[in-house]
Amino acid sequence: MDLNKENMRKIRELIVFTIVILIALWKFTLVMDFVRFIFNIIFPFLLGGAIAFILNVPMSFLESKIFGNPRIEGKPAQKFARPCSLTLTILGVIGIIVLVMFVVIPQLGTTFMGLGKTIQDFTPVAMAWVEELFHNNQEIMELLEGINMDWDKLLEGLTAFFKNGAGSVLDTTMSAAKSIISSVTTFFIAFVFSCYILLQKEKLHVQVKKIFYAYLPKKIVEKILDVCSLTYRTFASFLAGQCVEALILGLMFLVTMWILRLPYALLVGVLIAFTALIPIFGAFIGCVVGAFLILMVNPVKAITFVAMFLVLQQVEGNLIYPRVVGNSVGLPSIWVLAAVSIGGSLMGVVGMLVFIPLVSVVYILFRGDVYKRLEKKGIELE
Repeated sequence: MDLNKENMRKIRELIVFTIVILIALWKFTLVMDFVRFIFNIIFPFLLGGAIAFILNVPMSFLESKIFGNPRIEGKPAQKFARPCSLTLTILGVIGIIVLVMFVVIPQLGTTFMGLGKTIQDFTPVAMAWVEELFHNNQEIMELLEGINMDWDKLLEGLTAFFKNGAGSVLDTTMSAAKSIISSVTTFFIAFVFSCYILLQKEKLHVQVKKIFYAYLPKKIVEKILDVCSLTYRTFASFLAGQCVEALILGLMFLVTMWILRLPYALLVGVLIAFTALIPIFGAFIGCVVGAFLILMVNPVKAITFVAMFLVLQQVEGNLIYPRVVGNSVGLPSIWVLAAVSIGGSLMGVVGMLVFIPLVSVVYILFRGDVYKRLEKKGIELE
């Protein structure tokens, strides 16, 4: 090896990198504590970036549709396009939160408050129905007769549990209050930071590009910008399509349940709309909860609800989803299922939402690299 200045520099960098890795492995616990400390400091800004990314989708839509008219271009109204679009977006989000807080949560609370009484009233009816259905099967009848639930003792046990837990709840009141204050402060910082990002996103974009071009080779910067652009388009398309599709599905359930005179139409419609944001499995979660609530009122209507759900799912899967979401993520269905499973196991519901566009980006980049290599080798495969 020629020990010129360039090679000596590479050797020094390799030695320093090796020493850093060895020290990190030796003091692994200390390094992880330092990483957690840094993460806690920058977490509000990471959260603000995530909020800005989500709000940017409806804000850009409003800005282009309302203020993108050429007739108002160059006028003073154009100066207020971004602040007005951001304000309308924030008001829309607040409206959804208010709807959930003052319409869905009270009805859900009322439902669960009366659920014990409903179950208690429903149990004899269900037992009589099952006895009538299986009256010729003596083994099942003996099993049913052996089931005897004392609801009074069950309620007494629940009451004692909450009484015994009251002391520990009082002991942790101060820590809970501190945690709430810390969370509110973090969210406030993140929200303000996201507003700054959205109001000055073009300027920040130019500044980031200048930094990249100043410290990295031009080819690497162009590749990074292409990947970032692809990632943004994929995430934005998936997010917008998934939200619109969930809204349409929730309205379909609300209207259909209202026409069929099924109970809990508003509650189940909103629940389906929210759970449908989770790809593949979300709507089925809403179906199970809705069927259980309706079952406590009328078993026949619960069967009607399940049949209605299967029909609407077919309509949504074959007509609405392909048109609204379509191939926005460009990911085959088998990889969508894999992305949902992996994301759910690693990060829960958030992972299910994030991993589909994330895997889609990796899939598109990998597919492009494969085709490029095959083209260089002169191989054509159908």
